[in-house]
Amino acid sequence: MIEFRTVAKRYLDGTTAVDNFSLTVPNGKTTVLVGSSGCGKTTLLRMVNRMVEPTSGSVLIDGEDIRSQPVVPLRRSIGYVMQNAGLLPHFTVAQNISTVLRLQKTGRKAAENRAHELMEVMGLDTALAQRYPHQLSGGQQQRVGVARGLAADPAILLMDEPFGAVDPIVRSELQKELIRLQSELGKTILFVTHDIDEAFLLGDQVAILSAGANLLQLGSPSQIIEAPASDFVASFIGAERGQRALSVKQTPTGPVLVDGQGRTQGRLVGADEAS
Repeated sequence: MIEFRTVAKRYLDGTTAVDNFSLTVPNGKTTVLVGSSGCGKTTLLRMVNRMVEPTSGSVLIDGEDIRSQPVVPLRRSIGYVMQNAGLLPHFTVAQNISTVLRLQKTGRKAAENRAHELMEVMGLDTALAQRYPHQLSGGQQQRVGVARGLAADPAILLMDEPFGAVDPIVRSELQKELIRLQSELGKTILFVTHDIDEAFLLGDQVAILSAGANLLQLGSPSQIIEAPASDFVASFIGAERGQRALSVKQTPTGPVLVDGQGRTQGRLVGADEAS
């Protein structure tokens, strides 16, 4: 479990990126931070692995303040997936996936086997293992990026707009892949996006933010859609335009909520919700 306790980030030029933000990210669930560019989403995400240090407040993992942990082991214990994959161009696919494992002194053969295993999990042909990033499509690169984030089997996975740089068809495929993976692996995922449709599709819990990481509303997709906390939230999610009229659709993986345009807005869990 991740806890943000009244964290703030203020820079020397007077800019306030985050202003007294508090949130609990439940264990084994996907929490999505959504809002317009510059609202502090990525700053919050990077506080978790100490790429950004808060000016005040604290971030805890399982009740322990992360400032009590050495930075390098902390970062290696947390998966991190970013936009444009961030792959090392001079490393092969297998080497990119196993980067953290090799830093943790995992043997070469074991690291290679884990890379191949994760390629299969991510729907990548293992024949691509010896290719370099420039020889892959954008979608393949992002799959490698997710595989790298999962290589050390972290309990926490941070995802910073990971699908924002690919075309809509590939993005949809990657979103479905993430939903499948999460159903199997049950990671604690903190996901950043500016796309409300993506937030509602992927998030068990969605936090809608405005400038300064001001928390406008927190809840499940259905809770937010059914009862927007303000006119701004209603406008942001498209409720005032009738785009969020909900119905239940049965799928092979269980019931999901779909909006007035037939787009999936979230998953339903449990018999009571499905009925």
